[in-house]
Amino acid sequence: MRSALGLANGIDRLTAVIGRAAAWLTLAVVLAQFGLVVARYVFSAGSVPATESVIYGQALLVSLTAAWTLAAGGHVRVDIFYGQASARRRALIDLLGTVLLLLPFMLTLIWLSVPYAARSWAILERSQETGGLPLVFVLKSAIPVFALLMALQGVAQAIRAAAVLTEGRHGAR
Repeated sequence: MRSALGLANGIDRLTAVIGRAAAWLTLAVVLAQFGLVVARYVFSAGSVPATESVIYGQALLVSLTAAWTLAAGGHVRVDIFYGQASARRRALIDLLGTVLLLLPFMLTLIWLSVPYAARSWAILERSQETGGLPLVFVLKSAIPVFALLMALQGVAQAIRAAAVLTEGRHGAR
């Protein structure tokens, strides 16, 4: 179990590094959106590439920080069952939720989104908007990356839950 917990710690470090780096997109998205609002309402001007950059930034922000949020316990749970539960019951809920819901969904998403992103890369898909960003293929690649990061973090969560259930460890990091 010690080596499995080491793997879980490694996954946590990976998702934290990616999540912290991607969190800086928040500043870029806010500044770009502010600039768009000022341009639209003060100068009556708009920009398709700037608008798309905000959309891309938000999509990348969510997809690259979701696993980090899961690691930090920031995802929504039904607290009526989880909040007052013992450590063992929470571990059981985490393990079952991960194995029965999170991992199957993320693996299905990977299976479906990799060909979708690959087709986009094959043609270097561009925006359908005139003057739009020529990076749709990058945006579509965020889908399998999101699913992979979430699946990895789910594995780490399952390892920690199994450690609590089998050895009584409280998810030691």
